Amino acid sequence: MRKFIAIGDIHADFGAMWAALRAASCLDAQGLPTPPVRAGLYQVVLIGDLIHPKNELEYARHAGVPSFDFDNSDHLFLAARAQVQQLEKLKAYQDAAPHAVHIVLGNHDSAVLNGDYILGTAGGIKHIEFDPAHGGTFLPGHMRAWFCTFLRELRVGHVQFAHVGPLPQYTYYDDLFYADPATKRWWRETPDLVGMAGLEFGVYGHTQMQDGVLLHESGQFAMIDALHSREYLEIILDPVREHGQVVSARPVPF
Repeated sequence: MRKFIAIGDIHADFGAMWAALRAASCLDAQGLPTPPVRAGLYQVVLIGDLIHPKNELEYARHAGVPSFDFDNSDHLFLAARAQVQQLEKLKAYQDAAPHAVHIVLGNHDSAVLNGDYILGTAGGIKHIEFDPAHGGTFLPGHMRAWFCTFLRELRVGHVQFAHVGPLPQYTYYDDLFYADPATKRWWRETPDLVGMAGLEFGVYGHTQMQDGVLLHESGQFAMIDALHSREYLEIILDPVREHGQVVSARPVPF
């Protein structure tokens, strides 16, 4: 049996991410993987969107200012620097157990790499701290190279971990992706896509679950963008069985 600890969209809430890893016995006092992770008995999966805080208060906290101004290049630099400092720690964590720490590429991570899209919210937040064309700063080169190693999906037998959903087109963040409202709705409107994709179980983020991790009534997938609710997903898999791998899946508060 192997345990998978899947954590939803980080969005620069690294404090909650580290707390979840500690609660799951995956993080030691030095900020590195514990023996079960190093041995591969515990597998850590981060489901994407490492960067870009979700609200203005979080931007202000990262920048260390009382009120964040998205038109202030100094504020943008401070927010970017704080995120890079945490990304460095996360990279060291993964480097210590690359066989057991998996990071899925989210659309926010991808946007920083390709620079084609300015992401934001209806409330006026602009995620431009890593966009030099709009007053931000470049993501450091070694960080960009690391982001390029992130997975489009992780498959373990018939179990899939992906940022958005079960379809291949949901793993590429282009014009078609951003024009398709189904990327946020598929789990509610067409949940049978998971079974149609030949999967026994899927684990996805991208769409925030207000009430915490959602285990869909079909029993075929979980939506885990729930770090704000301080929950992650724990899955026990049987690597011997070709089908019916999932022994258990449950949300875990921390």
